Amino acid sequence: MPEPKSDRSRKDKGGKGGRSRLRRVFSADRLIGLGLLGALLAFFLSNPYPLQLAQTKTFDLYQRMSPRTVPPPESKPVTIIDLDEDSLSEVGQWPWPRNVIARLVSNLTQMGAVLVAFDMVFPEADRMNPLTIADSIAGLDEETRERLRGLPGNDALFADVIKRGRVVLGQAGFRGEKADATPPVRKSIALKGPKPHQFVENFRSLVRNVPVIEKAALGHGIFSLASEPDGIVRRVPTIFAHQGELYPSLPIEMLRVLFQRPTLLVETNEAGVTSIGIASKSVFPPNGLKLGTDSKGRVWPYFSKRDRAKYVSAREVLTGTADPALIRGKLTIIGTSAVGLLDIRSTPTEEIMPGVEVHAQLIEAVLTGNFLSRPNNINGAEAALVLIGGLLIIWLVPAVGARWTLLLFLVIAGSALGTSWYLFAERKILFDAGFAVASMLVLYVLLTYTGYAREEAGRRQVRNAFAHYLSPAMVEKLAENPSQLSLGGEKRDMTMLFCDVRGFTTISEQFDAEGLTRLINKLLTPLTDIILNRQGTVDKYMGDCIMAFWNAPLDDAEHARHACLAALAMNAEMVPLNQRLEAEAQAEGRPHLPLKIGIGINSGDVVVGNMGSDQRFDYSVLGDHVNLASRLEGQSKTYGVDIIIGDNTWRKAPDLAVLELDLIKVKGKTAAVRVHTLLGDEAVCESEVFRALSGRHSAMLEAYRGQRWQEALAQIDGCRKLCDGHNLGGVYDLYEARVREYEANPPCPGWDGVFTAMSK
Repeated sequence: MPEPKSDRSRKDKGGKGGRSRLRRVFSADRLIGLGLLGALLAFFLSNPYPLQLAQTKTFDLYQRMSPRTVPPPESKPVTIIDLDEDSLSEVGQWPWPRNVIARLVSNLTQMGAVLVAFDMVFPEADRMNPLTIADSIAGLDEETRERLRGLPGNDALFADVIKRGRVVLGQAGFRGEKADATPPVRKSIALKGPKPHQFVENFRSLVRNVPVIEKAALGHGIFSLASEPDGIVRRVPTIFAHQGELYPSLPIEMLRVLFQRPTLLVETNEAGVTSIGIASKSVFPPNGLKLGTDSKGRVWPYFSKRDRAKYVSAREVLTGTADPALIRGKLTIIGTSAVGLLDIRSTPTEEIMPGVEVHAQLIEAVLTGNFLSRPNNINGAEAALVLIGGLLIIWLVPAVGARWTLLLFLVIAGSALGTSWYLFAERKILFDAGFAVASMLVLYVLLTYTGYAREEAGRRQVRNAFAHYLSPAMVEKLAENPSQLSLGGEKRDMTMLFCDVRGFTTISEQFDAEGLTRLINKLLTPLTDIILNRQGTVDKYMGDCIMAFWNAPLDDAEHARHACLAALAMNAEMVPLNQRLEAEAQAEGRPHLPLKIGIGINSGDVVVGNMGSDQRFDYSVLGDHVNLASRLEGQSKTYGVDIIIGDNTWRKAPDLAVLELDLIKVKGKTAAVRVHTLLGDEAVCESEVFRALSGRHSAMLEAYRGQRWQEALAQIDGCRKLCDGHNLGGVYDLYEARVREYEANPPCPGWDGVFTAMSK
């Protein structure tokens, strides 16, 4: 039979309308914008040098605008003994005779310096050694030559002074081959983790001190500094590699000697270096001294302006005229600010800064924790800002017009730049918002000037038309029963369940977006099947969280019991699920972190029905008992149990294995509620072991609420012996901690045993 003309007309119009809407959503302008956004993202992710330079210049600007505050003189940990122009003019050209340098070290030790370090190396014997003079001066009689040869050498004299003090010698890295007949370099680094040599700076050779001097020192550190391609020192290496071993930089070695540690502990992972342990809690209270680094073993000191107050002329130390307050109790580094000795660097805060001050500022940064950082996830956050900001611009310019989008762009750009400055100024985190803002601006200009005038009126019509469409999820329901278009609901006695994965953020870091999606599906599919097979309704998924309810839309007289049995089955399902996931992880060669869930269940009167607005709504529940179920799921972490149920749920399913947990005031409620943990079904409840545990547990709670603390502790010990595989260790640890706290600080009069939860 031929189709009526009017029906064909409607179908034709519907098909054309769908294609028209599709063309408008994926307009040529948006496709161009998406292509440009993809190119910008690819450019960002490739991280070319121009982008790196722009980022580092931004961070340099931040440090120039707000450099690290210079500590007052009395709290400065480091003093620089400067081989300045005055010292060179008075003592003579460099290198000085070793007896002069020995006198410099001796004077520093006598003036109270806790440590003396050299930002220089002594690779050759002193040319003023008596033996050298005896062999080099022509015309000396043999008697004079023998007398000179019998005098002690300056290097030996210098070594004796070093032995009597606390001295760290410097060494220089050398990238070429260099013959080295001296003994192996003394090692002061222990390694925890895989070798990071491919990541840290590797020297083929070291320029070292003459053996007689080197053997006398307590420590040896490499003073080489690595500049960025633009010549600025921003990140300072803390360790170096040489001949398959790791060696510390000069400042780190100074700190090791200062804290009298035999070794430094370098921690690594497959991505490189993670941290350097310098001092323990007993040496550097309260938490020890552990220095986080990037994968290459570098740190990003927060530089101050050049601090001339920490410089003392070497001439003044030699003549005894130096201010003792600048020496006593200080770490001293002997270095030079003389331009002719070629140890001048550029830093973000200064175009000219002696290299020795870079070492001094690094030590200050270590001891005060003043470091800048770029966490591993910061590149992802910057890329996300580019992507989200770009997509917003691509979508909103055609949708709401250029004028309103410009306002949004200004808000986003201002917020991004403000966040970048806030993270630097308050958190010392380097976050670059400049590329994202520039990308959004480019996209805005492109979209505004290629399609605004032609498409604005059409876009407005499309927005008006789609404003009356319903959510896609409701289409099939409305086709069967159009009366569901009305808002509203009914009051019912229902049971609600919330399930969440513990530590999912840590687990998700092992996967990319596709892998994480597959993992979520593998988790949610069996758990959803369990809920549906026990007459439950899945309300919604919230990432790794499931919300479900019972007794709607279909009646279920045993909704509380079915919800509890579903929770037990969901918890049991995690064992085979983790076994499958572990096998997949082993096959893919990655670590496996087992999935663990926490469940909260509560029953009571709630409103169920179509919730939302006139334009979009869903079948859902709301009410105080829904909120309580969510709070109970959150409290499962606090008590360390798998399942927590409310008192109403327990009363509706009294034949299950349940133990009372506590009387608590959950966040958002003023009245206390009694909560329980669900351990098993009817068979577990009837077992002798559970009955014994239940009796002990009740006695423990009675003693606790009666403030009989010693009796409560005894009952806790008894409960621990009867757990029989139930996950209750966290509960008894928590109660033991409370009891001991109340023994020391008894609760106030009228205490009713209620615990107030501070977290959700």
